[in-house]
Amino acid sequence: MNKRHMSIIRELCETDRMIGISDLAEEFKVSERTIRNDLNTISEVLRGYGMKELTLEKGGRVERDKDFGNILTFLSEEDFYSYKLSREERKKIAAALLINSSEYITLSAIADNLFVSRATIISDLDEIKAFIRQGNMEVISHPNKGLRVEGKESDKRLFLMRLADTGGNYHNDNMIAKHISVQAGDRIVIQKIVYEQEHVHKSFLTDDSFEKVLLYLGIMISRNKQGEYVENRKKRNNSKFLMAQDILKYISQYCQIKTVEDEVQFFSEILVMARYMRQKSTEKNAVKIQLITRQFIEQISDELGMNLNGDYDFFENLSNHLESVFSGAPQTYSADSVIEEVLEDNINVVRAVEKRLDIIRQYAKREVTQTEIAYIAVHICAAIERKKNKEIAFHVIVACHAGIGTSQLLLERLKKHFNFQIIDIISSHEAKKLEPDRADFIISTVPLKGCRLDYVIVSPLLSDEDYIRVGNKIDTLRNSRHLPSRIEEKEISAKGLIEAITPVVYEMVPQDAEKLLKKLKKTVRTYFRQPIEAEAEIFSPCLHHLLPAGHIQLDVDCSDWRDAVKKSAQKLLELGYIEDRYVDAMIANIEDNGPYVVLSPGFAVPHEGLEQGSVKVGMNLIRLKTPVSFGDEELDPVEFVCCLSAVDHKTHLKAFFNLVNMIKNEAFKQQLHMCGSPEEAAAIIEKYEYECP
Repeated sequence: MNKRHMSIIRELCETDRMIGISDLAEEFKVSERTIRNDLNTISEVLRGYGMKELTLEKGGRVERDKDFGNILTFLSEEDFYSYKLSREERKKIAAALLINSSEYITLSAIADNLFVSRATIISDLDEIKAFIRQGNMEVISHPNKGLRVEGKESDKRLFLMRLADTGGNYHNDNMIAKHISVQAGDRIVIQKIVYEQEHVHKSFLTDDSFEKVLLYLGIMISRNKQGEYVENRKKRNNSKFLMAQDILKYISQYCQIKTVEDEVQFFSEILVMARYMRQKSTEKNAVKIQLITRQFIEQISDELGMNLNGDYDFFENLSNHLESVFSGAPQTYSADSVIEEVLEDNINVVRAVEKRLDIIRQYAKREVTQTEIAYIAVHICAAIERKKNKEIAFHVIVACHAGIGTSQLLLERLKKHFNFQIIDIISSHEAKKLEPDRADFIISTVPLKGCRLDYVIVSPLLSDEDYIRVGNKIDTLRNSRHLPSRIEEKEISAKGLIEAITPVVYEMVPQDAEKLLKKLKKTVRTYFRQPIEAEAEIFSPCLHHLLPAGHIQLDVDCSDWRDAVKKSAQKLLELGYIEDRYVDAMIANIEDNGPYVVLSPGFAVPHEGLEQGSVKVGMNLIRLKTPVSFGDEELDPVEFVCCLSAVDHKTHLKAFFNLVNMIKNEAFKQQLHMCGSPEEAAAIIEKYEYECP
């Protein structure tokens, strides 16, 4: 029996509360498989005392005897407040003590900290040394002084982070984390600094990465105050250097430490490896990554036999994630329990990713790690969940620990991807008052103690991991009891109304559309009593906005693919959308990277990276009089060339997404092939875009 077993027993003693394996896995931040093993251990204890064992009912519900609480009479009070460290725990805590110390530390001191004998530590010593050696460090012995660890400071910090991250738990019940020096007194200050700089740099960390960044900064501050600084780092430009610089500037000011450039460099590398809900891209090759993402999604759809090409959020989220894969060094953080569940329960998705990795590996110019594969699989599984979980209109309550703005943001994201009927929005403390038949389940941003309804915990930003959690909860409910297929009438929402009026605004007043839409969005959100921040995204014009008749030329004579690229760009050049150097850069891009811009048979979308001479977002399409070869045997010859000018990673995205979906439709390309005027071509584009999934 360990501490988690004791905590689970306490939970199960509330015999009138329905508890599932997934609930316990969420609460204790471990996989469902781990919880099953824990329940088996508890059943063995029950059997030993002649009590009825635990059973698992349909849907993962943990069934226990009404007299289960009697187990408390057999367990001593000491069992609940202390427990004996396992050999594995002793090894990790001893490693933490050694690495934390900048001085020699004796075996007796380690033994005292672990409440064991010196002989026990001597017995463990070889394992402790081998464990530390896994982190590229060595334990040095001195006969009169004791032990100390030699190695790079960066390796020491990463090792301490991994130790503190045991089971994805940074809280007080992590026995190992307790022995890692973190400047906990400054945590609120650090949290505010990171939060502010997320907004300044438009890079919003996932909840898990936010916690890991706070953990690293706490370790860094403690180490700096001991006089320990990161070794000399090779200076590498990366997208998060300025963000790291700004965070550490304020950390130095408020936490009274000295920040050197090597510290900034290493912290920027930590930030690059972090995961983000959304971020302002500084990746100059963002458009190239988006093209590769589209091709990868198409291949995955074929591999799984499931069309995921129409999921815009999947495309956007995965392309943002792949920026970190393509940015350099691989992700070093260990996968959390949700990722482990993906690997265990969706092995077909993982295998599909592994089978179709060539296009990603080729551009990343390195092997893709198993952790990175797992994160890609999470995005795919989330898309699958969104696709399959729209048929039942579950009655759901949203519980939020923050203000109305946070709950409305969560509400918008839920409605976008699930066919939920949201029957109420409550604060978390109200949950325990709800009757069990009030709703099918609750979606909450915090644990709900004493709540009699099923609930699932998500972050307010609803990450891909959260989609999977919600999907798993739906599957559990669907399997555990009969639920009616309640198809509700479509509810009027601020987002739905804005989406409906946007095309009308662009059609009636194209020159003033963006200015008018900004005012309309503010008015609509005010009417629906929603915060303006809920519409924080950049507006993305539709494809037919970027390809009106004036941006289409038919039957253009081109001598080869280079000439076709130049002539597709001519209109954008004349109108000031791009500079001359953009055209040369597009040609050089294809020469260097091959014909990946050919996205479907006969259709190419040349482009260049950001800051290569693009001035304004735009497109121009030409139909060639005689198709030319771009060098792709399967997709040549190319009849249509659509030049794309992008100014950021977002504004063009909706139009580009729709274009790629449309050119997979042979009927669409055939009508473009047959049309007799730019006006007719523009009408075809608009017609098919409205039909696009």
